[in-house]
This record gives sequence, C-alpha cells and structure tokens, in this order.
Amino acid sequence: MLNGKNVLLGITGGIAAYKTTFLVRLFIKAGANVKVILTDSASSFVSPLTLATLAKNPVVQDFVKSEENMVDWNNHVEMGLWADLMVIAPATANTMSKMVSGNCDNILMATYLSAKCPVYVAPAMDLDMYKHPSTKKSLQELASFGNLIIPATSGELASGLHGEGRMAEPEEIIAFINNNIAQGLPLSGKKVLITAGPTYEAIDPVRFIGNHSSGLMGFELAKTAANLGAEVFLVTGPTKLMVAHDSIHVINVVSADDMFQNAQKYFETSDVVICAAAVADYRPKTVAEQKIKKSEENLTIELVKNVDILKTFGDHKTHQFLVGFALETENEVENAKGKLARKNLDAIVLNSMRDKGAGFGGDTNKISFIDTNSNITAFELKTKAEVAVDIFNEIIKRRYA
Repeated sequence: MLNGKNVLLGITGGIAAYKTTFLVRLFIKAGANVKVILTDSASSFVSPLTLATLAKNPVVQDFVKSEENMVDWNNHVEMGLWADLMVIAPATANTMSKMVSGNCDNILMATYLSAKCPVYVAPAMDLDMYKHPSTKKSLQELASFGNLIIPATSGELASGLHGEGRMAEPEEIIAFINNNIAQGLPLSGKKVLITAGPTYEAIDPVRFIGNHSSGLMGFELAKTAANLGAEVFLVTGPTKLMVAHDSIHVINVVSADDMFQNAQKYFETSDVVICAAAVADYRPKTVAEQKIKKSEENLTIELVKNVDILKTFGDHKTHQFLVGFALETENEVENAKGKLARKNLDAIVLNSMRDKGAGFGGDTNKISFIDTNSNITAFELKTKAEVAVDIFNEIIKRRYA
C-alpha cells in the first residue's frame, strides 16, 4: 500500500517520540519516501540526525533554514502538496488543540493547514490527559475535519500509571494506514490468483525443456493487483524476479504439474484469475535418473501432454473472472477468440510476435484485450507495468464498475 507513496511525518513533543525512529524505518522498508517535520520540543526526545539518516532526507524544524553563506526557507505549502499522506505521531494534547483551533505557530501546523492529503493522527499522552473532556473534544473535532484517528492503546505509561493513552506501536500505525488505504481501492477484499513465468520440464537431472518467459508480465500484474487492494497469490515458475509486498504471497514452482497442483489450491476462493504463465504443453514421458551421456547421433525423447491449466479452470469456474493470454504469430484475433471460447474464459489478452517489443523477454508489451462479447480494446506499446494497469482497468470495468 505504501510503496512509492510520499509520507510526511510530523513529530511533536511527547515521550512516545522515541518510537518514531522505528516508524520511519518501517515506512522506508515499505517503499515510501519520507520527510520529517520535528517540533522544537520533540527534538528533546529524538535526534534530528537519527531521523534524517533513517529517512534519507533532511529534517525540517523551522521555517528558516541556514546553510553556509546563505539563508533559505522551508516551504510549508510545497511540503503539504508533496505529501500523499501526512502522519502526526505522537500527537500531543497541545498539538491536537492547535490543529482544532488553527493556531499556526510552527512549521508543522502551517504544513498541516496546507496539506491536501489524508492526515493520520496518533494521539499519545498520560491517562488523565487522554480522558480529559478537552482532549475528547479535540479528537471529535479532528475526526469531523476528515482526519483519521489512530486510536491510542492501553498499557504502562511514562508516569507509571496503567491505562489508555499510549501511542499505537509503529507496526500498528503502518497496519492502520495500509488497511485504510486498501478500503478505498477497487479490489479491496478481493483475492486474485496469477500464474507467471515459464515451466521447466525435466529431461534428466541437469536438462529440461523450457521457454524464454521472464515472468515479468505476471509479476507486474501481481503488483498492480496488490496496489489496487487485492490479496494476491502469485504462482510462478523459475525466474530471477522477486517481489516484496505484504499482500502478495509468492508460491514458487518448477514444472507444469507443480503449477497446476499449487494454483488449484487457490482457485476456488479467488475472485479474479489471470493465467499469464507460459506453461509447457508437453513434458518428457520418462525422466532419466542420471545425466544422459552423449552417444548416438540422434536422441529421441517421447513427450506426453501436460494438463491444460487454463481450460481446466474454465471448465470449473463459478464466480471467478478468468483471463488467459494468447501469444500468436498469425491470424492473431481469430486464434485468440477461438481460445477464449474453447477454454470458457471471460477475457483474453492478445499479443503478437509480429509486433516489435511484444512477447517474451522484454520490458514492454503491446496487447489487445478481448472479452466474451468480442469487444476488443487495443493498446499501444507500453512497459509491462503500464500494461498490467491497463489489464486491470479492463477487468474492473467489466466486473466491479
């Protein structure tokens, strides 16, 4: 959810500020770009140098920034527009009161008032302060403004008291934000199954039959689905690619049978199924236990047919939106429509080997999206990341619009 997002973290003067070093680290680990605004009192609890090192950006503490032989200023409007989301943690009673009244006496408040993005507030204070009617009123007012309140938790407080008022732990803050972002996405709550990459069919312990698929199209589809809020099960053949996303479960397989056995475990509970893998149609009937030695001029290997994963899914689908791929070299549209009908698909993604930049091995693809009503949407040559977005846009139009 946070990958590539610009996160503006405002830290105010409470003892819980020490936790923000871990929070910054988690944002960075999630792939976010982080900038930190630190109030004067907060700098007594956590070091600007530590935060700047973790965030990989200078920490902002005042409107004016002095550098050698020059004076410049930190533009609060620019920071507010830069942010995809703003987090104020810890949010003290004093800061929340200022946020409600619009008391703009520091750069954090000026930036908050300028922000156009969602603002998350993680309150932190002692038990009696948290229970005070003025604090409760501040929280209610902040929520009425559209701010998102990350509830304080119960536990041992700095005063020695035990009760409500502890700032949520960094992991809880990240989870709250991820869940909140996901709720507004078109595939929130949906499960998506994607097959990707080649399959390797063993001849002997060191040789196999395979193809040139890199798996990139399938991996980009998985990332796009996850970024749209889905829980993704990515069943992939051998590939050098890796993906790190909390919503993507990677299942590594080797052969076509491995892929079928693993993919069918997730088929029944999936809402969208995309078979982007380049699955071998045949496999050697027997696999030599030892490496085959070079002897005769000719070597004959008997092949037997693999299970047709896409057709099997088409024969058994109930509620799933099933999408296949067709890589063609001639009569492209006719062949793709025939495959769509034979395998009982909801849509097929056609690409032609005659189109430069399409097919296996590259970073680009040129596709046409064909549905069961023979509606054809053709796209120009794009990166596979952009193609993945186009494919899901077409699926969402037909199933979730």
